[in-house]
Amino acid sequence: MGDHTQPVPATSRRLPLRMWLLQSRAYLALIVLFIAFSLLTPAFLTTGNLVILTKQVAINAILGIGMTFVILSGGIDLSVGSVVGLCGMVAGWLLTEGLILPPFGVSIFFAVPIVMLLTLVAGIAVGALNGWLVTRLGVAPFIATLGTLYIARGAALLISDGATFANLVGQDDLGNTGFPALGADTFLALPYPIWVMALFAVAAAFVARKTPFGRQVYAIGGNEKAAELSGVRVNRVKLVTYMISGLCAAMVGLIIASQLVAAHPATGETFELNAIAVVVLGGASLMGGRGTIGGTIIGAFVIGVLVNGMVLLGVSEFWQIVIKGAVIVLAVVVDQWQQRMQQKSLVRMQA
Repeated sequence: MGDHTQPVPATSRRLPLRMWLLQSRAYLALIVLFIAFSLLTPAFLTTGNLVILTKQVAINAILGIGMTFVILSGGIDLSVGSVVGLCGMVAGWLLTEGLILPPFGVSIFFAVPIVMLLTLVAGIAVGALNGWLVTRLGVAPFIATLGTLYIARGAALLISDGATFANLVGQDDLGNTGFPALGADTFLALPYPIWVMALFAVAAAFVARKTPFGRQVYAIGGNEKAAELSGVRVNRVKLVTYMISGLCAAMVGLIIASQLVAAHPATGETFELNAIAVVVLGGASLMGGRGTIGGTIIGAFVIGVLVNGMVLLGVSEFWQIVIKGAVIVLAVVVDQWQQRMQQKSLVRMQA
């Protein structure tokens, strides 16, 4: 009897520490990387490099915020990279050619804020299409968003017949100047993309944790059938999550086009993989129902610090790709390990 009961307290003492380490893995990884690169290269801790690093992180972080809502609901969005490219082209088209009205033979040019608003609406529309395919037609999220990945990329190419919209500075006489400010200007010494990331992160965290919609997203990802039986309008909530993802992708498209002062239809290729990676690295479950916006932001910083540090150390670009892929695989393995430990813990508690 004594031999049987002896290991149980030891296990129960060890389990919380293991679970804490697993749940905090993104934060611990970021701390380790930060310390390691600080020691390995003096250029890492310079103010200039940290600002550049955070500006680069903003792209994956904003995409990851939208992806977090989709993954929390048990879905996936493979179209975000193509939406980035499409929305950049929409902005470029509106700035250089305007909204063409064939019956009247004229083009209407909009001020930059209106151009940005219309571009964001375009991203939301693609997200709504994804949500409609998933909720109304019952298409699996992977297939639905894979299809829209190609549709959005093809649409981006069709807008300019594959050409680039260059020199997106606008014209004074058209009243559409100022677009490059989004990617180049600063506020309180920080580039605008960093402020945009912070704004999106705070708003998303509030929505996810403090609103009925956020709680419904978690409920659907945890147990969709139970959520539906409890009165949650599952299809509507899922639709909104894809629209949020489209909005975030459109914002990234605007930022990149502004930084480059140009829009290219191939922009955003493989961005969807980065978005999924930062969400998983941040501790979200690909099965849905578990994850946080804060975790996603930390996941984006893990990827950003890793890439930035390797560049400063002169690591080959090819090895950078291999290492980043290995880190993502490791994150998924650890996530699966965490799920198994939680299930075992639940079984012990029920016993």
